[in-house]
Amino acid sequence: MPDTMRLLRLLDAERAHVAAVRLLSAWGATGAPMRPRVPRLETRVAGLTFANPLGLAAGVDKDARAIPGWFALGFGAVEVGTLTPLPQPGNAKPRLFRLEEDGGVINRFGFNNGGQAAGIARAAAAKRGGVLGINVGANKDAADRVADYVTGVTAAARVADYVTINISSPNTPGLRDLQEGAALRDLLAAAGAAKGATPLFLKVAPDLTPAQIDDVARAAIEGGVDALIMGNTTVSRPALVSRHKGETGGLSGAPLRALARKRLRDFRRATGAELPLIAVGGIDTGAEAYARIRLGASLVQLYSAMVYGGPGLPARILRQLDVLLRRDGFACVADAVGAGAVGAGD
Repeated sequence: MPDTMRLLRLLDAERAHVAAVRLLSAWGATGAPMRPRVPRLETRVAGLTFANPLGLAAGVDKDARAIPGWFALGFGAVEVGTLTPLPQPGNAKPRLFRLEEDGGVINRFGFNNGGQAAGIARAAAAKRGGVLGINVGANKDAADRVADYVTGVTAAARVADYVTINISSPNTPGLRDLQEGAALRDLLAAAGAAKGATPLFLKVAPDLTPAQIDDVARAAIEGGVDALIMGNTTVSRPALVSRHKGETGGLSGAPLRALARKRLRDFRRATGAELPLIAVGGIDTGAEAYARIRLGASLVQLYSAMVYGGPGLPARILRQLDVLLRRDGFACVADAVGAGAVGAGD
C-alpha cells in the first residue's frame, strides 16, 4: 500500500482522492483489518458505543462508497456525506489543492455528491464495523434550505446510527447564515422533529465570533442536539508557504490546528460541558488526539491528515492514544475528557 500512496501523490489532488476511495472500497471487502484491539479506548457518546474515539470526518467519502474499508483501517466511527437531496456537481474544477509544505489542504468542492437516494442506499447495504454517521446538507439552489435538511434527516435517520446537519461549509453561498439566531433555532426544531430516536449532531464552523459561539451553544442545548462537531474548514489564513496558499475555499489540516484547539476550548466553556464535543481540524497524531480529549472532546475526527499520513495513520493514532491514557492513569477515554480544560485541576 505505501507504493500505491506514492503513485496517488503523482495525480492531481481530486483525482487522487477519488482513486483512493475506490481502492479502499475494493480493499475493504478482502483486506485484513488494521484496527488494534484496545479495550481501554471504547467509549459511549449520545447513547452510542464507539470501539474507539477516532472517527472519519465527513467529506472524505461523500457518496458512502468505502464504508467497510474505513472501518477496517481502524476508525471507530465513519461519517459519510455531505449528501444533499438532489445530486449536484459542486463547484468548477480545480477545487482541491494540497499544501504539502504546510501539511494542509484547501478545498472549494461545494457539496458535490450523487444525491441522498444513492448514498443512503449504499450506506444501508454496507457492512459496518462500527458507528455510522450520515452528514446531510442543502442543495445550493434550494428554495427552502430547512426543508432540504428535513428531507435529509428523515431519510438518513432510517439508516444511520447518528445524523449530522452540516451548516458550516464555506463553499455553499449563504449556508453559514443558518448558524445565526432564529434561523438556527428553526432548523434545529425542524430537524429534531424529523430525526425520530436517532441522535442528531450539529457541525459548525471555526470562523465564529464569541457572541456567535455562545448563541450556537445555547441553541444546541435548548434544541436537543446530541453532540456538537467543532468544526469545519476555515476561511481564515494563517501564514502559509505552499504555492496554492492563495486559493479560495476552506483550509484544513495542520494550519487549522491552533484555531481548532481554541474553538474547542471556547465551546467547552460556552456549553458548560453539558454537550458532547467532537474535535476536528489538524489532528494527525495520538498526542494531538489526546490533547483534544483533555481539552474536552469526547470524540475526534480525521480528514486532511489521511492525505499525508496514509492508510496506517488511524491504527498508529489509536496505539499512541492508548499509551498516553495508560501513562496518565486513565482507565478509559471518558475519564480523560476535559481533564486538561481550564478549571479541571490540571
